[in-house]
Amino acid sequence: MAHNHEHGHTHGHAHAHGHAHSHGGGNIGTAFFLNLAFTVIELIGGLFTNSVAIISDAVHDFGDSLSLGLAWYFHRLSKKGSTPQYTYGYKRFALLGAIINSIVLVLGSAYILAEAVPRVFAPQETNADGMLILAIIGMIVNGIAALRTRKASSINERVVSLHLLEDVLGWAAVFIGSIIMRFTGLTIIDPILSVVIAGFVLFNVIKNIRAILPILLQGVPGEIDRERIIGEIAGIEGVSGVHDLHIWSLDEAYNVLTAHVALSKALPPEDAAALKAQIRGILGDESIQHATIELEAPGEDCMFMDCV
Repeated sequence: MAHNHEHGHTHGHAHAHGHAHSHGGGNIGTAFFLNLAFTVIELIGGLFTNSVAIISDAVHDFGDSLSLGLAWYFHRLSKKGSTPQYTYGYKRFALLGAIINSIVLVLGSAYILAEAVPRVFAPQETNADGMLILAIIGMIVNGIAALRTRKASSINERVVSLHLLEDVLGWAAVFIGSIIMRFTGLTIIDPILSVVIAGFVLFNVIKNIRAILPILLQGVPGEIDRERIIGEIAGIEGVSGVHDLHIWSLDEAYNVLTAHVALSKALPPEDAAALKAQIRGILGDESIQHATIELEAPGEDCMFMDCV
């Protein structure tokens, strides 16, 4: 029997992912416009209160706005269908947005630490009343944006949510610090809180990067048991073995599998179709959305180096 290729889409889990992603672009877009608008307000407020700390944070938020805009663009781009050049579509462009956002968060946190640590040892006077007013506005604006993305379903949205959480926590720290400074004069509170928040953000960025790398390196998704899939397919009557099996994810939601299934005897077309349907059922239960299966008759040589 000649090579028999099966290209299948299994839909056992695809609907849930599709529904979750349908609102992602709108959430990121809302976060982008809110963040950009508040950056302008913050810059004006920093100049009005003559606060270097507020102006510095406005620069940081402008960087956030740029990265959010990129995330929004890449999220929308990732919804495009396949092309002759990008045969799997543009799903992985969302990962590119997540990587850029992660880099911006690392640089922003490093900047915060560089500014805050020296002030722990040499506290500076600030306009506590102006900081208090801007902190209230900042918590409201960024809090609304954070609520829009709190149920993130993709890595890109989670990194965006982390951006917004960073801003909410940052302004909460400014709010608490400004109250304490206003009544006690302990200006050291502000840089200490900034160091704690920056450390928290860096910790979460590292977690997101650790989730992105296996996808880029085409590792087996953590929720999928490769050996169990091999065992279930190999246990089907008429199957003598499974080799050259690869599993990877395009964007953490859309999983792909390719495999060679060796047969104990040649099968007529109707039996081959029934076997492939049975395999598709197994893969659907294992969160595989796209599968390419090659059936090999006895004595048929595998032409690939890793057919073991």
